[in-house]
Amino acid sequence: MDSASQTFQQRTLSVKLWPPSQSTRLMLVERMTKNLTTPSIFSRKYGLLGKEEAEEDAKQIEELAFTAANQHYEKEPDGDGSSAVQVYAKESSKLMLEVIKRGPRAKEDGEVMITDKATAASQTIFDISGGRRAFIEEEEAEDVLGPLRDPGNSYTKIIFSNRSFGLGAARVAVPILNSIKDQLTEVDLSDFIAGRPESEALEVITMFSSALECCDLRYLNLSNNALGEKGVKAFEALLKSQNNLEELYLMNDGISEEAARAVCELIPSTEKLKVLHFHNNMTGDEGAVPIAEMVQHSPVLEDFRCSSTRIGSEGGVALAEALGTCTHLKKLDLRDNMFGVEAGLALSKALSAFPDLTEIYLSYLNLDDEGAEALANALKESAPSLEVLELAGNDITAKGASSLAACIAAKQFLTKLNLSENELKDEGAILIGKSLEEGHGQLTEVDLSTNSIRRAGARLLAQVAVNKPGFNMLNINGNFISDEGIDEVKDIFKQSPDLLGPLDENDPEGKDFDEEAEDEDADNEDELESQLKGLKIKQEE
Repeated sequence: MDSASQTFQQRTLSVKLWPPSQSTRLMLVERMTKNLTTPSIFSRKYGLLGKEEAEEDAKQIEELAFTAANQHYEKEPDGDGSSAVQVYAKESSKLMLEVIKRGPRAKEDGEVMITDKATAASQTIFDISGGRRAFIEEEEAEDVLGPLRDPGNSYTKIIFSNRSFGLGAARVAVPILNSIKDQLTEVDLSDFIAGRPESEALEVITMFSSALECCDLRYLNLSNNALGEKGVKAFEALLKSQNNLEELYLMNDGISEEAARAVCELIPSTEKLKVLHFHNNMTGDEGAVPIAEMVQHSPVLEDFRCSSTRIGSEGGVALAEALGTCTHLKKLDLRDNMFGVEAGLALSKALSAFPDLTEIYLSYLNLDDEGAEALANALKESAPSLEVLELAGNDITAKGASSLAACIAAKQFLTKLNLSENELKDEGAILIGKSLEEGHGQLTEVDLSTNSIRRAGARLLAQVAVNKPGFNMLNINGNFISDEGIDEVKDIFKQSPDLLGPLDENDPEGKDFDEEAEDEDADNEDELESQLKGLKIKQEE
């Protein structure tokens, strides 16, 4: 793709648990087939499935479980996939129990009657994203895409993610997509041209775009394609025909100022848009302006993510002002940008417009105390059902902790609080801890790691956390807790040690920057005094 793009070979792939390989998926089908055909107390009550029927049911269960888990993973793409694996296992188990309790199905005209919801879902979703990330060429495409040719199929969602289409495979896909585009409502083309030369990738995009032109989509995912401006414009035919989009994902796409402007100009309407994700792009302040225009014209927006996009103060202010029109916002993620205090103040003025806000992620925005206090004061008076609050890495000190504590005390539905990598110290940590003492029965996670906290602050946080009924994790690692303080904290959690995070990066002898500066000044004074003692004044002869 363009100069800002990265190819498939150049990307560094981190080890992830999701998606599972094709062999893993097949192994799960085999295991479920065996369980469905093994006599049990359920089979005595509901009947025992035959091998052929059990195998068909197992395939349908696995497909539905995989789809549910993959949708979960798409919403949290930064994780290692462990939560998606849990969803995969849970859904498989739940659906298998339903099939067991349903028992053998009656047959009609030699065919198995399809009645369960697993079958219904698997018939509407066509997904080739499972297994290893790989190229797909013409011959394989003929075989893999075959079910889409079946007359009367009811597929409404296609997922081509994780497979890289060349020109040969694209030529196979185009007539197929043309034949079903009137029934499609959801299209996932994320990561579907990886590793292809720029000229081939752009031609493939143009072919897919033309084939899907005039689809009436509610969901479109074009993430992880290193599009840049050229790639966005190659999708012109598809984007210009979308008037009813509810979800749009453009993450990790090399969205520069020009590319952002192209997106804004090409999509004719965002009146129905509920989800808009621009994570991990090179947007900058200039690119934030057209994104802000899109936001301003998305009155029903519920979930906005514009994290890691290199946006500074000017762009942050533009986004904040645009967000003020989104009165239905439930989730806001602006992490890892260079907003600064001015953009923080602008955002604080918009927060009163979000009465339904449940999650807000504002970490690593250079807010300082002034910006954090303004946001905390605004949040205190709005978002009564807030569940997640993240303000990590914003240089917040004990001065800003007072406003934060007042805000937190008012948020009784809070489940997750992340204030890591600030400068709260004991004074601020104690204020935060006390704000959580009363109520907060749904609290599950608190992260105050790397805050120069010592024994007193750590002890209070531990005492508060351990008494919450559904609590899962307290992270106070990377602080300056004494050995005695560590022992006290561990003793508080002795009945539930799994609720306390690791403490291996704690420094019992640690000093914060202020103390180091004082010590350095003292050392300089001592050195100067020593030099002055030996100083002799030469008298002129």
